[in-house]
Amino acid sequence: MQPITVVTTAGRPDEISITLAQKACDELGLRFEERKKRSVAKISEQLNANVIVAGKNRYEYYPKDAKAPFFFHPNSAAFRLKRVARGEHDPMLDACQLEKGDSFLDCTLGIGSDAMLAAYQVGEEGTVVGLEADPNVAFIVQKGMATYDTSELPLTKCMRQIKIIQSEAVVFLQKQPANAFDVVYMDPMFEEVIEESNNFEALRDAGQHITLTEEWVREAIRVAKKRVVLKAHFRSTAFEQFGFKRDIRLTSKFHYGVIEK
Repeated sequence: MQPITVVTTAGRPDEISITLAQKACDELGLRFEERKKRSVAKISEQLNANVIVAGKNRYEYYPKDAKAPFFFHPNSAAFRLKRVARGEHDPMLDACQLEKGDSFLDCTLGIGSDAMLAAYQVGEEGTVVGLEADPNVAFIVQKGMATYDTSELPLTKCMRQIKIIQSEAVVFLQKQPANAFDVVYMDPMFEEVIEESNNFEALRDAGQHITLTEEWVREAIRVAKKRVVLKAHFRSTAFEQFGFKRDIRLTSKFHYGVIEK
C-alpha cells in the first residue's frame, strides 16, 4: 500500500510553524496531523505516511523509511557560482553554451543547482524553467528558493528567477510548441550516485526515479531550439543509445552529452 503524505509542525509549534503547515496543506491538498509529542518517525509509522514538517525556518520532507529529511539548500550552486563569476569554467555551462537572453528548460530540477547556474548565465532577460515530478519535492524546492535567506549575490537573484513547475518531463514537453526553449537539459536519477552533495542521498529517497526513454529524448529534441544536453554517470549507456555526443571527462564521475539542432 502506497504511503499517504501528511503535514505536521515542529516538536514545539509556534504560530509561524502552524501557519506554514496550513499553507502546505492548502497548496498540496494534504491533511494536517497534530504532532502530539510524537517523533516524525512515529507519525510516519502509525499512519504509513510521508511527512512534511513545517518548522520555524524551513520545510523538511521525510519520505517513508528515508534515512534523512529532504530540505532546500543551495548546496554546491554557491561554490559553482563563485567560480563562474571569477571566470572559471563550469562543465554543465560548457555543455549547454547558454547565452544572455536564452531560455533554459531543466527537465529534472531536483535541488536546482544546475538551474541556478543557468539563471546566472542567461541573465535577467533570459528564462529558466525547472520541472520536478514529485509534488512534495517541488513544493519544498519552490518554497526554499522563494524564501532562502542569503546575502550571497548573485545566488539570491538566480534562485528567485527560476520558475518551478510540478510535472513529469514528457508530459510537459508534449504540451510545448517546437523550438520553445533554446536548451533542454536533463539529469535523470540513474542507479549510480553522481553527486557529492550532502542532500543528494535525501533527494534520491524523496524524488521520483525516472529512466530516460526514446519518447523523452524525441520530445526534447522537438522542443529545443539549439541543443539538448544530458548529464549521466560515466558508465551510462544512454549517450550512445540515444545519439548524444559525449564529452568524456577522464577525472569525473559524470559526463555530459549533447544533441545539436
